Amino acid sequence: MLDCGLDISQIAHFLPLLTIPGSLLTRVSQWSGVGGDKRTKLSEKMVNEFRECMGRVFIDGTPEFSVPEFGVVDVSQIDAVLISNFNTMLALPYLTQYTNFHGKIYATEPTIQIGRMYMEEMVKYIERNPKLKVASAWKEEEFANIVPPPLRSAVEPRGWRKFYTQHDIDACLSKIQAVGFNEKLDVFGALQVQSVSSGCCIGSSNWIIQSAFEKICYVSGTSTLTTHPKPMEQAPLKNSDVLILTCLTQTPLALPDPMIGEFCVNAAVTVKHGGSVLVPCYPSGVTYDLFECLSGHLDQCGLSNTPMYFVSPVSDGSLAYSNIYAEWLSTGKQSKVYLPECPFPHAEVILVSGSHYNHHQILCMFSTELGSDFQMPCILFTGHPSLRMGDAVHFIEAWGKNAANTVIFTEPDFPYLEALGPFQPLMMRVCYCPVDTSLSFAQANKLIRDLRPLHLVVSETYTTPPPQAPLRSDLTIDWEPSPLTYKKYEVVNLPVKRQWETVLIDPLLAAELEPVEVKPGAAICMLTATLVSRDNKYTLKPLSMEAQSETGLVRRADGTALKKTYLFGSPNIQNFVDMLTQQGISSIKVEETETGSIIHLPNDDTLIQVDGRSTHIICDDESIRVRLRDTLLKCLKQL
Repeated sequence: MLDCGLDISQIAHFLPLLTIPGSLLTRVSQWSGVGGDKRTKLSEKMVNEFRECMGRVFIDGTPEFSVPEFGVVDVSQIDAVLISNFNTMLALPYLTQYTNFHGKIYATEPTIQIGRMYMEEMVKYIERNPKLKVASAWKEEEFANIVPPPLRSAVEPRGWRKFYTQHDIDACLSKIQAVGFNEKLDVFGALQVQSVSSGCCIGSSNWIIQSAFEKICYVSGTSTLTTHPKPMEQAPLKNSDVLILTCLTQTPLALPDPMIGEFCVNAAVTVKHGGSVLVPCYPSGVTYDLFECLSGHLDQCGLSNTPMYFVSPVSDGSLAYSNIYAEWLSTGKQSKVYLPECPFPHAEVILVSGSHYNHHQILCMFSTELGSDFQMPCILFTGHPSLRMGDAVHFIEAWGKNAANTVIFTEPDFPYLEALGPFQPLMMRVCYCPVDTSLSFAQANKLIRDLRPLHLVVSETYTTPPPQAPLRSDLTIDWEPSPLTYKKYEVVNLPVKRQWETVLIDPLLAAELEPVEVKPGAAICMLTATLVSRDNKYTLKPLSMEAQSETGLVRRADGTALKKTYLFGSPNIQNFVDMLTQQGISSIKVEETETGSIIHLPNDDTLIQVDGRSTHIICDDESIRVRLRDTLLKCLKQL
């Protein structure tokens, strides 16, 4: 199984989990679809599950998430799960704790620990401000036609599940085996898997799945840009039989560098005019780059003393892990560790009187609440980017009525207008600067040309331009021959067939072999042995005495096996003609053809046809045919 991601985009259909209960209820109202006719009487069952704000309907209940459809396959037959990065492992607890999965899970150490922080942050957000009721009536089939849009087009709402618990996280992560880059792991003797750096985030991996003769590469969440993680390794991915490419950029029209520049400019302008900046973000990933870039930009603008806050239940752990995983960082940041210096600017913060200061700016890190030294205007990084949970909900409420403030969206996972839906009308300035360092289509096409796979497998959506730019044919995967495509519920047979297998020879059996050299550097021999298969590995071992008697081997008087002679190769025509001449056969005519030779013996009324695979003797006299056959066999090599 390749990755186990969680679709958290469905949380946009729910009302936010409020930090201060009741604060948002002044702007939301009961769903106006309730009435007195027959059609709307059915909806009275779900009237308490819907709330309306500015014409948009939201679910008022415990947030639910779209989990992978494990029922499509028999998960008990899954032997291994390969995790690419911390974004693609959020559904693992549903797999390990609520199904009959018993296989192995492989991920790098940073992926495991940062993935833990992602999971724990969401658990704490949900459990800190819980909603007791679960909205389920609207999912019934009888209401399918009256459910308001966009809920009507929600993806498989019956499969949505409540978020898991801290106990599920601990139990799940205890089953993951940590691996290092370029470490080769044996999967039940059938395959080897190897993780190589994908360059997207700390510990992110591409996976190589190979046997002795076949090779499949899985490229997911990859970046060729120079950021804080260890750069992508391309060499191990080259010349594969199949390349599976996924998780390309979600913002094909927005390049990362200009977006980071725009982010820094908007933040600095807001602070200059006395406003505060809210940045809904994840506790890791591109957030580290935003810290570094914004810190330098504020210095250039003369705003070095602007407070920057990072508020999250896991903020301390997030910033700590980013500094201790030096071997997983880029070469430039690794070199700082050995000087020694801190690889990230935020690590230079010194604890003074309960707050964190350095000579440039204040960077405060609190788990659940801000201290009394909270200053404004400031720049605040906090979660969650969906604006449905976390401290971002409180600050969007508190700062949203002031036009001097700005909220800047940098995560591309959620449409920012949908995220702001429950908070409308909003006075504060809104900026959308999505920073997605994943492969663009141009980078992906170049990477494919460099890797030179025999076959390419991509999502069907990558073969057509994105909806926001339907005429941009350059925003597609361009590869010849045409790549294999897949879509939901479609089974794709990969064009890889195992034609060869490695077989080991037992040392005792190898000692008895007597190879015969058939050409310089190549020797062969015949053997009779027992093929033993164990743990998907094959070994040739000597025959037992019982097996020898069953095979009917002919033995000499001393008990040694009588070796049989085998003929091989093609006859040398000139040697064959010379031997026939020595036997008194004359008037030999040789004719070369496209497939071989034809030898005509007119005195004996005989024709001999020799091609690359067979020899035919056409003769009416049996004695001559036998003599020719014996002469021909002398021209072949013996084994």
